[in-house]
Amino acid sequence: MQSDKLKSRFETTTSPPNYIAIEGPIGVGKTSLCKKLAETFNYDALLEAAEENPFLERYYQAPKKMALQTQLFFLMQRMQQIEALRQNDLFEPIQVADFLIEKDQLFAQLTLDEEEYRLYNQIYKHLTINAPSPGLVIYLQAPANILLQRIHKRGIGYEQHIKLEYLEHLNEAYAQLFHYYDNAPVLIVNSANIDPINNDQDYHALVKLILNHPGGRTFFNPGAHRL
Repeated sequence: MQSDKLKSRFETTTSPPNYIAIEGPIGVGKTSLCKKLAETFNYDALLEAAEENPFLERYYQAPKKMALQTQLFFLMQRMQQIEALRQNDLFEPIQVADFLIEKDQLFAQLTLDEEEYRLYNQIYKHLTINAPSPGLVIYLQAPANILLQRIHKRGIGYEQHIKLEYLEHLNEAYAQLFHYYDNAPVLIVNSANIDPINNDQDYHALVKLILNHPGGRTFFNPGAHRL
């Protein structure tokens, strides 16, 4: 019944992928979009829960000192979440997640020194499970200056230590990751030009594209004309 209502509302004959992962740099809107899509599709939302990391605040204050502890906590947390995902519905997860397991390697390469990265990799190889591949990855993009504005606007205390240079490096790392990523179809969304959380027209257009995604790599930038 929910599926029929969804198809009628968005004028489609298809259903959304059973497992959607949303990725992109901090401040780009992953979690907000994840929650909204989960509500629309009647899916479970699998959230990163960064606030549970006891090292994160200290990392933003002293990145070099706290990077390894921060990354290892996120890695352990991610493994627990993915294991729970597989146990709950091993063959057909019905989820929207605001992370990909591949992001752990991205952040490790960005934040750890050579010796720390070597240790991290040893642990990673022993812990990584066979994570289910998403049916679709939504990669949210925005320039570093816009990310910084959004971070300041939402006012989370420890995030106010984040610098523009860090966000620029993070954007470069994400661009590199998705240049080679081929584990699932990718929908690349320019979130600088649209607001799918507060603008119904933008959200409706995004959902229709998700429901009718052709596969491969697709770009979504309907708000470019507003610039």
